[in-house]
Amino acid sequence: MKRYHIPQLDPDPKCAFPDPREIGHPEGLVAWGGDLEPVRLLKAYRQGVFPWYEHGSPILWWSPEPRAVLIPKHWQPPSRLRRTLRQARFSVRMDTQFDAVIQACAGPRQDQTGTWITPAMIEAYNHLHKLGHAHSIEILHDGELSGGLYGVAIGKIFFAESKFHHRRDTSKIALAVLMRCLASWGFLLADCQIWNPHLERLGVGLLSLDEFHAVLEAGVDQTDVVGSWSERLSEVDLADW
Repeated sequence: MKRYHIPQLDPDPKCAFPDPREIGHPEGLVAWGGDLEPVRLLKAYRQGVFPWYEHGSPILWWSPEPRAVLIPKHWQPPSRLRRTLRQARFSVRMDTQFDAVIQACAGPRQDQTGTWITPAMIEAYNHLHKLGHAHSIEILHDGELSGGLYGVAIGKIFFAESKFHHRRDTSKIALAVLMRCLASWGFLLADCQIWNPHLERLGVGLLSLDEFHAVLEAGVDQTDVVGSWSERLSEVDLADW
């Protein structure tokens, strides 16, 4: 069995990550260690790397191949979801309940005994949110948070982290709203990280690491709009599905 050298990150959070194309780990493991300080997290995302680990283990950093992505300008909601969107039995907010969204994403799920969204991750992404880099989409029914998602935006790339629903289809509604907004704002790509059958049903495609990095580098080099998305939501037409 081939052995892979997975480097430990330098204590300095400003140091670059190893190039995942050079590591060659079959599951995309790039490095371990380090911390979740904003400067390190933002540097990781700019290089197509994200943290994913269990509570009690070292921080593990990943960049899998192929990469699961959505292209905002080409994405269309599936027909059943489109019917749900047209019924408009929900309201949408952005960046008004970030902590509630990430806490819900970290909650117990069917057939799962734990979560990768550790207390340290929750604290780190709340910090990114306060700095204007992490964002939440919130779907409300009768004034109550019923579904949503969160992720990180750099330049014209959105890195989707997790979603949840307490009512049927509300996480899918959040995704549809996100994609409509990203397309309206000229985003090139929404990174969904790892393929699964559920994402495939929502139209996720796959890119090789070389293809992904070509779009990534073009996107993160564009102007970074930092701050709340709450007021930007009014710029987007969410009535015509």
